[in-house]
Parts: sequence; C-alpha cells; structure tokens
Amino acid sequence: MESITIHDRNFRLSITPEMISATVGKIARKLNKDLKGKDVIFVPVLNGAFMFASDLLKELNIPCRISFIKISSYVGMNSSGVSNYLVGLSDDLRNKTIVILEDIVDSGKTLHNLINEIRKQEPAEIMTVTLLFKPGAYRKQYKIDYSGFSIPEDFVIGYGLDYNGLGRNLRGIYTATDENVT
Repeated sequence: MESITIHDRNFRLSITPEMISATVGKIARKLNKDLKGKDVIFVPVLNGAFMFASDLLKELNIPCRISFIKISSYVGMNSSGVSNYLVGLSDDLRNKTIVILEDIVDSGKTLHNLINEIRKQEPAEIMTVTLLFKPGAYRKQYKIDYSGFSIPEDFVIGYGLDYNGLGRNLRGIYTATDENVT
C-alpha cells in the first residue's frame, strides 16, 4: 500500500519493509560485534518497539537477556512530555550492559527519563538503539549509539508505531500527509 487513511489522517509509505529489514540487519551486525563478551540486557520500550525488538533480537548471536518496559507519553499525535511507567524493569541491572531499544526518538524526553531511572541501578553502561531518529526534534544530551533512519519532524506510523491505537501492524513506515500534522 502506497497510501492509507487511519482515523482522520492520510499517510504515505516512506520507508518500505525491505528498507527496514536491511537496516535492522545492519544494526544487528554492529551489535553482535560491539557487545561480544558483555553481560547484556536488552530493554525494548513497549508498545512501539515490539516489532523492531523482535526482528533485531532474532538477528543477534550473542548471549543476552530481554526485559521489557512499558512507558506511555503520547496522547493522539503529540507527546505529553510526561513519561508514565506502566510496566517497569524487574531485572537486576547492576554491572550489566543495558541496551535500550526504542522505535523512535524525537524530543528525547522519554529516553532521558528512562536512562535516569536505569542509572539508579548502577549498570556498567547504557546504550541506546532506535529505529527512527528525529535529530531536528532531539533536545537532550544523551548519545544515540545506534540509529536506523534519521527522519524529519513528521508524524509517522507503522512497524510498531500507532495513531490512537491503529497502524502498529503495518510492515512499512508511513508519514502523515495532512497539513499541520507533526
């Protein structure tokens, strides 16, 4: 599908499933090399990162654990700026390499809050991996260690990202085409 309508908004395909697959594979190869020999816990941020995490983790050949966290910060198409922890981490993170998996990093507020929470448990290091990065919107100081695609400040759905609950199941990434939609 080249274009779709979700609720009251129109979207066009901007990143194909093939592009996503190739990029996920590239990130996985880097992680396999860079994390070899480390005690790693991957922390996918739900709900949005579930597809990215699933595909990425299937490509890894290093021993690792996975501990999901669920954070809510969006209302409709806009970030509320408040991170609500709905399901938290239960693993001991002390002296571990923590790899946060995000679907998208825009302003960085959610990532900033999550890193600050994880730091309290004294991990050996914290790394960040995101499929989509909006450098024009990013306002925090934490380094994004691995990024799949840099995108403009458009509103996107698909491959785990939603608009009011719909669109997560799309295999590609779709960009809103309506005016004044970010």
